[in-house]
Amino acid sequence: MSYESTAEPIKIGYLMDFKLPELYPREMKEDLSNPFELVFGEAVEQGLIDRPIQIVYREVEGLPKGSVKAVIDAYAELVDEGCLAVFGPHITDNCVPTREAIEERFRVPALSVTGSDDWLGEWTFAFPQGSLTDEPIFWADLLAKGGHTEVGVLAEQSLIGETYLRNFQKACRRKGIRIVAEAAIAQTAQDVTTAVRTLHEAKAQAIVHCGFGFGIVFVNPALEELNWDPPRFTSTAFQNAWINPIMWNAFMGWVGIDQYDEHNQVGQRFLDKYQQRFGRRPQYCVPVVNRDVATALLWACMDAHPLSPRGIKEALERVKMMPAAAGAPGTRVSFGNWTRRAWMGAGYLVARRLDPDGVNSHLVDRFGEE
Repeated sequence: MSYESTAEPIKIGYLMDFKLPELYPREMKEDLSNPFELVFGEAVEQGLIDRPIQIVYREVEGLPKGSVKAVIDAYAELVDEGCLAVFGPHITDNCVPTREAIEERFRVPALSVTGSDDWLGEWTFAFPQGSLTDEPIFWADLLAKGGHTEVGVLAEQSLIGETYLRNFQKACRRKGIRIVAEAAIAQTAQDVTTAVRTLHEAKAQAIVHCGFGFGIVFVNPALEELNWDPPRFTSTAFQNAWINPIMWNAFMGWVGIDQYDEHNQVGQRFLDKYQQRFGRRPQYCVPVVNRDVATALLWACMDAHPLSPRGIKEALERVKMMPAAAGAPGTRVSFGNWTRRAWMGAGYLVARRLDPDGVNSHLVDRFGEE
């Protein structure tokens, strides 16, 4: 191929701010990157873009188990490698301090699945896999639909847990639901017997868990000791169920907030291509969420003039009403000059429950459906 016909790839960073455990299935690790490979590869094959897009991957241990410094250092490495945008970090406790570094040091746009509004800024965009403000409203709706007027809360001692709790308190007041007990639990898997007993003694009709998810590991065993099986609801922490069998068992019996809806035909058509290309049909949130991120980045790369960090940022602002694979049917992706949250429509969140097979889950409800 001639000199005139070749070009260096566009580099996009992928920053995973927690290290996937050894038990994490290999094929599910591939579900993180395969949507980008599929979307970007198809665009080159169809002539939609004149150069390849390369993903540069970094995986570090941020909070709750590691440090914010590790995350910021990894972001710096991706910037130094020439990445024009970064997908990550994703955990709220890492995102909020990293946003400050992005604005002051890097000025390279970042997209994240964090649910914190404090992440949103000039250079920081969100594909919120849930929301610290929206999910508590959904919990209150689900409780009201189930006729539960008194609830107990397990809140992880973290920025995520505290923000969820504060917004859930407001949502409960609006719905006439009384929080009869609040018990603090650790961010990581620790003994929660006392906390669960506190809710039991308060005669809570249902339980809500506020947090990232690792704190929930020993809740079900504590409930079994008390011979207590109340309705229980959790956040998009539910999506951690696919990490390993330990987390799956921890979330059994819970209704969690998710973004996979099998009735979304944009998502199902994407999974048709995914199955044809990779020989698998993963029916959970990560592939469809990452497809939406990859497609938005593709649109931005196609429209960025020049191909620079600021060019990508401004092109992301021009992504409008892109049909989404994640969420309920009709969900769209739109950004704008002062719009940094991607998915539009109440149905970008759904409620699901795990199946005992350790693989599948089923739809329980959609946010916004009365």
